[in-house]
Amino acid sequence: MISRVYLKDCLSFEEVDLEFKKGLNIFTGPSGAGKSILMQAILSLFALADVKANLGEVLLNNSKIDDETYDLSSDDDIIIKSIKKDKVRYFLNNQSVSKKNLSDFSFKLIKHLNLKDTSEFDSLKLLDFLDRLTIQKNSDFKTIKDEFNISYKEFQETKKELQKILDDESKLEDLKEFAKFEIDKIEQINPTIDEYEELNLIKKRLAKKEKIEIAIKKASGIMEFNHSVTGALELMEVDSSFFDETMNELNNIFEKFSDSLHELDDINIENVLDRIEKLSALQKRFGSIEECLKYKEQKKLELESYENIFFQKEKLEKRFENLNKQLYILAKQISDFRKESSIILEEKINEYLKFLYLSDAKIILNEKELDSTGVDEVIFELNGVSLDTISSGEYNRLRLALLTSMSEFDIVDNGILFLDEIDANLSGKESDAISKVLNKLSDSYQIFAISHQPQLTSSANQHFLVDKIDGKSFVKELNNQERMTEIARMISGEKVTLEALEFAKNLLK
Repeated sequence: MISRVYLKDCLSFEEVDLEFKKGLNIFTGPSGAGKSILMQAILSLFALADVKANLGEVLLNNSKIDDETYDLSSDDDIIIKSIKKDKVRYFLNNQSVSKKNLSDFSFKLIKHLNLKDTSEFDSLKLLDFLDRLTIQKNSDFKTIKDEFNISYKEFQETKKELQKILDDESKLEDLKEFAKFEIDKIEQINPTIDEYEELNLIKKRLAKKEKIEIAIKKASGIMEFNHSVTGALELMEVDSSFFDETMNELNNIFEKFSDSLHELDDINIENVLDRIEKLSALQKRFGSIEECLKYKEQKKLELESYENIFFQKEKLEKRFENLNKQLYILAKQISDFRKESSIILEEKINEYLKFLYLSDAKIILNEKELDSTGVDEVIFELNGVSLDTISSGEYNRLRLALLTSMSEFDIVDNGILFLDEIDANLSGKESDAISKVLNKLSDSYQIFAISHQPQLTSSANQHFLVDKIDGKSFVKELNNQERMTEIARMISGEKVTLEALEFAKNLLK
């Protein structure tokens, strides 16, 4: 629950520092005093409205939220701050947090009902609640729902695979031709690993072949002086074996290199250059010859899969059909359970509607196309007409009956509910009924509401007056005597009468 709110420099409010308790918290005051500004400012601390205050802080305790992202456990206090300078910055327990993430976090805790909000009657939300209610009543439902969810996931995967095959089938010939073309293109060159490097080595040798031959021819002249050198060494009585060995090694090198050069005579340099160019193009496209050969094998596998596509299609179509039948059976079972729960919810809503002076509501489960929720769509009617045609007062009371009924079944002990002028334009008896329902709802929610009617105001656990003097708004919690005076003002206007004071006193009793 919210235990404290602090705001500074918030439009007409210079400073607001309020402490709250559990239950029903009501704000009253003259028109234009700033009640809606204050409500929106509190919501802005949860990133659920635009920030107007330069500084804002809200303290929450007993939130029962476990959140690893923000290192929160269920018994931790939570402090949310907003600072507005050039831009708005948010902090959650001193961790900087984006508006989007704070908004997502707040939805776990905060429920804001206003005239523009129709989300409470959203079919998906209602189906989710009916499922939770059904699980409470019947343990077999969870097993069926889990089986449906697993089957639906497999159904979607099968549908995706089948659609890909159908898409491929329409362009199958093009795909086959492309795969064949790619394979043939590589196989015509027929590259091998390390071939490119070897050909570049041959290219270098061919480029130097003539120069090497001339150099060897010139250098070979040294061999004519072998005997002269050997004779000189013998005359000097020096062992000539080292010279003989060196000259023999040199001669072997020259002969071996000359033989290798003769082998190049049969090589066509144009063919080598052409081959290098083709291999270079493959390397440029694929990064390496290894990757090129991997690509070729991949295309071969694709070609094989295209050849088998008709067999795969038949197999997937059969699995798709079986899953579809299985899902419809499970969906019908789920629907039967939901109808039983919808009757229970409908009866509870109508209990409150009778109390709120409205005709009976009807919950209808229409069959729709199968999706992840099953085949059900929830439709609400009030007095036999759709919700689009009812008045805002009827809509507010129906929504309140729905919310209160749901809170009874789906136990809520940490929710915070903001209501926008829930009793506006209502008669005294309607406002009195709403106050009783909200008191019941306040067992599950901490409620913040702006009220224009004395009936709801008199039932508040805390009553705050919002007023404005010399253009400056302020808010304060009222004691019993101040509450009686404010309620009397709501009854009789600015000139409070004795009759209004007496009526306010009786209401507070």
